[in-house]
Amino acid sequence: MESALPAAGFLYWVGAGTVAYVALRISYSLFTALRVWGLSHEAGVGPRLGEWAGSSQPAEAETQSMSHPSDAVHLPWGQMGSQGLGNQGVHTQPMEMMLHLKQAIEKHMRQLATRHQQQDLVPEDKRPYQAPGEQEALLGNLMYQLVNLLQSGATDGPGLQPSCPSLDVKGDAGGGQWQWAQSSRQPAQPGYQLNDPEATFVSQHLSRRGIDISASYQASFQDYKMYQGDKYHEDENTLLSQSDMNVIEDVLLQYPDWSGHPFLREEVARFLTCYCKVPAQLDPENVVVLNGCSSVFSTLAMVLCDPGEAFLTPTPFYGGFVFSSGLYSKIELIPVHLDSESTDANPCPFQLTVDKLERALLESTLAGKKVRGLILINPQNPLGDVYSRDLLEECLGFAKRYNLHVIIDEIYMLSVFDDSVTFHSVLSMESLPDPNRTHVIWGTSKDFGISGFRFGVLYTHNKEVASAVSSFGYLHGISGIAQYKLCRLLQDQEWIDTVYLPTYRSRLQKAHRYITKKLKALGIPFLNRGSGLYIWINLQVYLDPCTFEEELLLHHHFLDNKLMLSRGKTYTCKEPGWFRIVFADKPLRLKQAMYRFYQVLEEQKQRLRVKQLESTQRE
Repeated sequence: MESALPAAGFLYWVGAGTVAYVALRISYSLFTALRVWGLSHEAGVGPRLGEWAGSSQPAEAETQSMSHPSDAVHLPWGQMGSQGLGNQGVHTQPMEMMLHLKQAIEKHMRQLATRHQQQDLVPEDKRPYQAPGEQEALLGNLMYQLVNLLQSGATDGPGLQPSCPSLDVKGDAGGGQWQWAQSSRQPAQPGYQLNDPEATFVSQHLSRRGIDISASYQASFQDYKMYQGDKYHEDENTLLSQSDMNVIEDVLLQYPDWSGHPFLREEVARFLTCYCKVPAQLDPENVVVLNGCSSVFSTLAMVLCDPGEAFLTPTPFYGGFVFSSGLYSKIELIPVHLDSESTDANPCPFQLTVDKLERALLESTLAGKKVRGLILINPQNPLGDVYSRDLLEECLGFAKRYNLHVIIDEIYMLSVFDDSVTFHSVLSMESLPDPNRTHVIWGTSKDFGISGFRFGVLYTHNKEVASAVSSFGYLHGISGIAQYKLCRLLQDQEWIDTVYLPTYRSRLQKAHRYITKKLKALGIPFLNRGSGLYIWINLQVYLDPCTFEEELLLHHHFLDNKLMLSRGKTYTCKEPGWFRIVFADKPLRLKQAMYRFYQVLEEQKQRLRVKQLESTQRE
C-alpha cells in the first residue's frame, strides 16, 4: 500500500541543496534592513539597534562587526522587544523588506518542487549528484519561520498603543493586535513565554495559553500549510464537478487542512453570506470547521481565556456549554440570571437587558474575577427567544466598552418557523462595534437535523483567533468524505429554498401547534415563541416543596416512563420547576409522548395528594 503522504508533500523538501545560500542572503538582507532602520533613530526618534540587542557598543562598532553575512544569525531578537520602537511610520521599510523576503523563500520552495518533478523525468543514473542537504533544508525552514515571526511582531511595533492600526500580510488595516510584552507590562509582570523562549509577545485578543497554542501551530505546521496550498496532482482535480454526493476521491481519504477543506470553507462562506444576509461576501479564510459546535466553543474558550477566567452567560442557557467550558479550557461561566416574573421594568419573562449585564460584570469584578467575554445564543436555547437587532447592537456595544469578546451561537438560525418573527444574524450588521472580538458559531446539527455529521463552523473576522482555533483541527477535524457531502448539501440552495426549508418550517409549525394546544389543555404555563425545536414549560405546581431536589425527582419519573425532558437545573435556571420539552418529532411519536407526559403528571398529582395527607395527619 502506498504512503498516505502525497508526492507533493515530499517534493517540497527534497533537493534543497541551495537553500543555505538563499537563507544566508536573507539573513544579511534582514539584518541590514533592521540595522539601517535602527541607525536612522540616533537623532532621538528611537533606540539604536545596539540598544535593542543589549549592547553597549556604539553604532560604529556595530558597523565594523558586519564583516560577514553570517553574523546576522547571532542577533538576539528576544532582547529587541525591551525598548520602544518610536513612532509607527518607521515600520514601512522593514515590513516591506520582510514581506519581500518571505515571498522570495516561497518562490524558491516552489522552484525546488518544480525542479524535482523535472528530474523525475531523467533516468536516475544520468542525474547529477546532489547531497541530501538535510541541514540546509532545515535552515531554510527555520528562516521561513523567522520571517513569519518577525512579520507578526513588526505589525504593531513595541510601545505602540492598542488603538494604532497595523499592516497585516495583505496590507489591510488591522486592529493593532500585537504588542511587545515589556511595553505593556510592568517589570514584575513578564510577558508570557512561548515555546520559543526568545519570542516574547502578547496579544490583545488571545489568552496567554492561546498565544502559545497559535505559535506552536504556526511553527509546527508551516510546511504542511504550504503543501495544502499547492498539492501535487497528475491531472486536474475534478472533485467539485461531481453531481453525486457519494464520491470517494483520493484527496478525501487524506489528512485535510486543519481548518477544513478549502472547497468546504468556500461553500460555508457563500452559504452564510446568503442566509445570514451579510452585506458583503464573507471571507473563506475566516472560516474554521471542526467536529461539532461544542468543539468550536471549547477551542474558542481555550484560545481566548486562561484557566480561571470567565464569560458572562445569560441564564437559562444551553447546558452543554457548562461541560465544554470545564472539559478543556477550565473557565468559569458567570450566570446573568433572567427573571421569569413579568414586571413594569421587565414586561417580558426572562428578558435580557444590558443593565443586567452591567450589574453582573460589576459584581464579578468586585469579586476578583477576570471576565473575558459574553456568550449569547440566538435564537435562544432553551427559551426560544429571537433577539432583536437593537438588543444585539446594545449587547455588542456593552462588550466593546469593556473590551470583551462576544461568542454568538446561531445554530438555530434557520429554525425560526413563525412568520411574524425575524431573525437577525450578527453577521448581517453593516458595522460591528468590535469585529476582532465578535465570533459566530453555526452548524447543521439542528437546522438540518444531521448531528451525526459532527459539523461545526466558526466565523470570525479575527484571523489571529481563526488560526489558533484551526490548530485544534489536528484533534477535532472532520473526515474528508463528510466534508464533501456537507459541501454538496450547502451548494444546493435551490433545493434548500424551495423544498427543504418550507417543508421543515411547516412541520415545526404543526408540531408546535399540537404541543402548545395540549399544554394549554393541561393548564401548564409555557413560553410561546416561534423558533427552535423546544418549548420552555413551567411545572412548579407539580413540586412540593418547590426545590431542585423535587425537580430532580420529577425528572426521574419522566425517565421511568421513557420520556426525556431536560430539567431547568441543567440550564443553570435559578428557579426550580422549569423543563424543556422538544417537539421536533413525527406526529404519531408526539401523540404517544404527550400521553405518557399526561400519565406522569397524573401520577405526580396523586403523590402530592398522599404527601399532603400524610403531612396533615402528622400535624
